[in-house]
Amino acid sequence: MILHQLLNYDTLRLIWWALIGVLLVAFAVTDGFDLGAGMLLPFAGRTDIERRVIINSVGPVWEGNQVWLILGGGAIFAAWPQLYAVSFSGFYLAMFVILTALILRPVAFKFRSKREDPAWRARWDWVLFFCGFVPALISGVAVGNVLQGVPFRLAGDMHIFYDGSFFGLLNPFAVLCGLVSVAMLVMHGSGWLLLKAGGAVAERARRYGLIAALATIVLYACAGVWLWAGVQGYAITSVVDPLGPSNPLLKTAVVRAGAWFVNYRTHAWTIAAPAGGLLGAFGALVGLWFRREIMALLCSALGIAGIVLSVGASMFPFILPSSIDPRASLTVWDASSSHLTLFIMLAVTCFFLPIIVAYTSWVYKVLWGKVDENAIRNETTHAY
Repeated sequence: MILHQLLNYDTLRLIWWALIGVLLVAFAVTDGFDLGAGMLLPFAGRTDIERRVIINSVGPVWEGNQVWLILGGGAIFAAWPQLYAVSFSGFYLAMFVILTALILRPVAFKFRSKREDPAWRARWDWVLFFCGFVPALISGVAVGNVLQGVPFRLAGDMHIFYDGSFFGLLNPFAVLCGLVSVAMLVMHGSGWLLLKAGGAVAERARRYGLIAALATIVLYACAGVWLWAGVQGYAITSVVDPLGPSNPLLKTAVVRAGAWFVNYRTHAWTIAAPAGGLLGAFGALVGLWFRREIMALLCSALGIAGIVLSVGASMFPFILPSSIDPRASLTVWDASSSHLTLFIMLAVTCFFLPIIVAYTSWVYKVLWGKVDENAIRNETTHAY
């Protein structure tokens, strides 16, 4: 109870805002390389054995990587129920397409090698490409729409009305953000294959990774310029009460040009996020160019983390702005669960999160090393 009293409501809200960012980064970095490897599968692997090398490089770990997605969704549901309600209802079709791809992925992994027919296996290879490309693209498109504001409104009783459409999400800026997401995950996947594969597979992945790293730098920079020059941000114009009730309609907010860059001027340390995104992608480019496996993978992870965190740094304290009624926009200070709920969740997280991290680290340690073509060729029981 003493700790519960020391952790004020505003502190817990900030902690959970940061934890959601950590979970999103963890998912993008860990599941990102196997999504990227899936997108590279039809191109980096020319023969069946080469493609099996790619599949088996991610086969033992991809399921564990998706734990971060489950944790993120559960945390949003419990800590930010209004955010969960608006996003999962407004983006329902987009979420359905992503889930379809994620459900098809294990099917493709399991069924691909059930038959020796090359055409059968080639079809499943393209399914795995689809299952990597679609979640990457649509996730980026969703972020692009969040930065522009989502067309929802709240009634006086907090009833949610979403006035948008699925194809309305596919606007030019959002598609650009989707391409940034695709490029950075292909870059990350190529770094993983350079580390885990060898020979022709690693070399082809490296070449595609160089293109993807360069595209990440250029597209991310273009998105930043567009965000500054062509996308209006949101600002709160009323007094902010960090300890106030979770009712977005109690504040006033406006749409204002350049609002998404105020935090960078006010808190200079936040520039570390976009700088990390650009420097990480550049470091991955250098690592891939000189065939530095660890450097390429770690720098691509840094680039992904910086790009993801730059969205939160730009928008704070907004977490889901409304393009119809800015007053209904959800912020860190008015869209969370209760003080007690956030505290109990934090206590549970402090217990289980280190266990998950320790177990995941142990798994990667056990599975360290390159995937050998001969071992796969002679293995008929366990390899994909």
